[in-house]
Formats: sequence, structure tokens, C-alpha cells
Amino acid sequence: MIVTPAVGQHSLREQNIALVARAVVDAAAPPSRSDIATSTGLTRATVSSLVDRLVEARIVAELPPVASRRAGRPAVPLVPARGTLVGIGLEINVGHLAGVVLDLAGDTLASETLHGDFHGSDPAATLALLGALTGRLLATARADHASLRVAGVQVAVPGLVEPGTSTLRVAPNLGWADLEVDTSAVAEHTGDALVTLSNEANLAALAQVPWQGRHVDVPDSFLYVSADVGIGAAIVLDRELFVGGRGWSGELGHVVVDPAGPLCPCGATGCLEQYAGTDAVLRAAGLPRDAGVRSLLAPARRASGADDPDEGRDGPAADLPPALPAAPASAASAAALDRAGHALGATLADFVNLIDVPAIVLGGAYSDLADHLAPIVHAELTTRVLSAPWSTFSVVRAPVAGAAATVGGARQVLRSVVEDPTAWL
Repeated sequence: MIVTPAVGQHSLREQNIALVARAVVDAAAPPSRSDIATSTGLTRATVSSLVDRLVEARIVAELPPVASRRAGRPAVPLVPARGTLVGIGLEINVGHLAGVVLDLAGDTLASETLHGDFHGSDPAATLALLGALTGRLLATARADHASLRVAGVQVAVPGLVEPGTSTLRVAPNLGWADLEVDTSAVAEHTGDALVTLSNEANLAALAQVPWQGRHVDVPDSFLYVSADVGIGAAIVLDRELFVGGRGWSGELGHVVVDPAGPLCPCGATGCLEQYAGTDAVLRAAGLPRDAGVRSLLAPARRASGADDPDEGRDGPAADLPPALPAAPASAASAAALDRAGHALGATLADFVNLIDVPAIVLGGAYSDLADHLAPIVHAELTTRVLSAPWSTFSVVRAPVAGAAATVGGARQVLRSVVEDPTAWL
């Protein structure tokens, strides 16, 4: 028999202060102390005492009092503090290094993307570049917020990460395997803040979950799938990441489409990445690898007069990007996109048959191609999913598209502060 220990006074206090912190951070509108007492069931005196501690720790901030028609003192709205505690999200990927600094209010204090070819790169040299990028990010953030504290750092990588360690088991498209990732170049700039290694797709999926009471048009359960050179996926159930028994779920890119297909960098043949990864689609369209997936639709974009949603941006796009024209640039592009869409849709149908998620969220390069890919994927789902006659499916563009893994990583750090504020009091 498992005996649950009694909750002591100290533990109860920790639980209550986390409850109050969540009530402020997750509120759709700034609550008052009275509002929090009502929503949590705590006494007003307890809430007031806990709020005072959170304000003193610069986790929560007070807005100017709001006059009320009722008798008594004006209500003081409470909000997450700006520019005090920050989370840093970093990413190592085949074509770029990226980073973002977010504060508890959700503001981006600094962001940067460094483009390059990191396939087969020397890990030490790449991590040195990432450390330098971290230094630049913090210098920018501290220019306006000199006293900010780093709550933690999440480093996203496109591969299998041993849970709770800095061991990268394999990242086929980087060419890295069985590597103890040395993050000392990052820690040099972040002091004693914990630096954690995580899977890129998992963090990018968490970036799509509503944050701080903000509504986004994504259901509570979905399968996130994104493309770069490789294809990553993550399962979110009731707004929580499902990582599997060993923390390695979501390797959609290495599901076999055709056992007799082309060789994949992972060592197998016929993986989905060889049909629907960005390199594969560009190659099938007769375009060079460095052309970028938007070249598949570029003429249609120019004819439409639509602005490039990422033009002039150096960091993550926090809002839903404008819809892109669906028309491919050429017959070869159309054929390549159709081939990718059918391969992707058939593979996703297998996932839906297995885990019964109602929605597919297209991120990364797929967000740019969503207008063309989504109808094809949806058709495959309705054809191949056994429950289709009694089900509905949605295939949508990711609300957070650019550098989503960095946003998700930084938010995870900040969420840990909200869930356990006592370490910062």
C-alpha cells in the first residue's frame, strides 16, 4: 500500500503561493486580490499576504487602482511583472541557430536567428556560436532591464534527447549521435541558471498552447507536425505534452512510407522525410536546397501583393501569419507538393488511428505551405481514418510559426517559475 504523506504547513504555503501566481499569470484580465480570493477559495487575508510576497519578489506587479462603485478601497489589478524574471529559449537546427528572451508578461525582450549550414558541424564550434548568441541576447535584454534574472534556459535540438540529462542520442540531420552536449558556453552568460536540453518539436508544440489567458484557435488536444530538413512531431493532450514511456515519442519523420524508398540519414529507407521534408520537396520540384520552401509559391505571392509576414523580422513570429496563396509556382512545384501532401496525410492518418487526436497543427516550413497541404492532408484523413464517418478533423496553420521551439522553451522555463515561485521569493 502506498501511503501519501500528510501535507505540512510549509508545503501548504508553497501550494497556495503557486495557486495565487497561476491565478495572476493565467488570467484573461488582470485580477484583484478579491478576485483571486473568490476564484481560489483562499481567504482575502491569505491572498493579500501571498500577493505581497510575489510583488516583493518581482514576479507579480500592481497596476494603478481602479475606482469601484462599491464602498471600500479601489481594487488594485495584478499582472505578471515585466522585465524581471526571464526565460531563454535556444535552438540548434540544420539551417540556423536561434534564441529568444521572454519575460513573465510574455514580452519578447530580445531575439536573434543566425542562419548557416550546421549539418555535420563540429558540436563544440556550434555550441560556442550558441553561447555567443546567448551573450548578445542578454546584452540586448539588459539594455532596458539591467536587473533582470535568468530563471532558466531550454536548448532545443532536432533529435532524441535522454530525459533529464544533456545526452543527445541521435540527431540524424545534424549528424550528431551519442553526444554529451556541453552547454558551458551558454552557462557562461547565464550564471547558475539551469540549462536543459529538449526535443525541438516538443517545445515548438508547447508554443501553440494558450499562454497567459490569451485565446488561440487551437484545440486542447492536437498533433503538432513541423518541417525543416527533417520532420518533427509532438502530441499534446489536454494542453499537456505526451512524451511516451522513454520521452521519445513523435518521431513522425522516420515513419516508413515505402520500405524500398530512398536512404534516409537515420540509416533506414523510405522514411517520410524523404518524401515530405523540405529538402525532398525542393529536390522534387527541381529547386536548389537553399531556395527555401517559399520559392515553391513565390510568384503567386508576388502577384497577390501580399506582404511577407516575416520580412524584416529576426525572431519568432508570435501571431498567426497571414494566409499564403495556395497556387504553386510551377507544374513541378505542384507535383512535389502533391506528393509531399499525400505522403504526409497518409502517415498522419496512421497517427490519428492510433491516438485519436482531432486536430493537426502545421508548423515550421509547413505553416508556409499550409494552404496547399492542408486540403490534401484532410482528404487523406477522411479516407484513411477508420472513425472518419463519425468524426471531424481540423488541419490548421500553427499560431506560432517562426522559431516556435525557442518560444516554447522560454515559456516552459517561465511556467516552472509560476508552478513553484518559492525558489524566487
